[in-house]
Amino acid sequence: TLLDLRAQLPQGVQVQVDGPPAELAPARRAQPRLAATGQQRPHEDHGGAHFQHQLMRDAAPAETFRFYVNLIVPLFRFAAKMAEDAGCDAVELNFSCPQMRLTGLGSDIGQNPELILFYTSYVKEAVDIPVIPKMTPNIMSMTNPALACFYAGAHGISAINTIKSITMCKDAEVSQKKTVSGYSGKAVKPIALRMIYEITGTPLLQRAGVEKHMDVSGIGGIETWRDALDFIQLGCRNVQVCTAVMEYGYRIVDDLILGLKHYMQERGITELKTLVGEELKNVVLPADLDRDTMVFPKVDRNKCIGCGRCYISCRDGGHQAIEFDEERKPHIVGQRCVGCHLCKLVCPTGAISAAKRMPKTR
Repeated sequence: TLLDLRAQLPQGVQVQVDGPPAELAPARRAQPRLAATGQQRPHEDHGGAHFQHQLMRDAAPAETFRFYVNLIVPLFRFAAKMAEDAGCDAVELNFSCPQMRLTGLGSDIGQNPELILFYTSYVKEAVDIPVIPKMTPNIMSMTNPALACFYAGAHGISAINTIKSITMCKDAEVSQKKTVSGYSGKAVKPIALRMIYEITGTPLLQRAGVEKHMDVSGIGGIETWRDALDFIQLGCRNVQVCTAVMEYGYRIVDDLILGLKHYMQERGITELKTLVGEELKNVVLPADLDRDTMVFPKVDRNKCIGCGRCYISCRDGGHQAIEFDEERKPHIVGQRCVGCHLCKLVCPTGAISAAKRMPKTR
């Protein structure tokens, strides 16, 4: 019965909830908070995802609630057990898909640490193989959801899934209708790296990774070995690739392995684990950046073709720190330059590069 579900939770797992919602339709939700001790705090949530919270309370008479409790929740355990019986090495829990047909599933779970805690614990009790929640990027911070995975005993975390977006072109329509769907590929990589850091940069989770209690699998915009290395250096012990395989095929995996091997040989590294998390110490808060020095751009006049792109970009979008000389070659005005290097980014020939770092003049 519904009332028996409280007893089915793994020992030590507690989820605090408030009263049942009036309807299944989603509404504005307040972000739940996971305390550093692992205890959940009650929060206001009137969306469809809130129905799963009522697993810890008396049964609601609504058919919609019975549907979630009797079908959806046991389905997680059932599917995980089927995977284990079929010989799978691990199960990855979908807490991240933005295109679910029902409210309260996919990314709706991944946005709520309490639901992550419950579902992960619930599935972990049912199987002996590793349980790995896959997290959604459609959330302000990854830290609390990741802590929920940790306290639920997850063997790892994979992040990120696709980012909610809308495509307006006709090719994306289904019977002349558009919808919110998931955006992936190269453009999401910086977002993915930031969220990976919010997991691996959290002291408790960082220690769990070092002690191999909970590994992190990096996902998001990986196409080259350099992309894979970025995730590894921020603490990921493995990476996943989907969009790039769709575009280039499985051969891309060989390129990732070969590139990393060459990189490791150049540095004299024999084990990949040496690279895991080595750049975490170099990620700091904006307030901790060196603001007393700057790097000026320098121009290679032999490579410069006088196209004027650097001049236009600096004039219209920068600090008006570039002027042309009599040969239509750019000249950097040091008193105006702030070292943003917008000129370097737009130069089509690579004629602009970075000079040495120098103290700022007062």
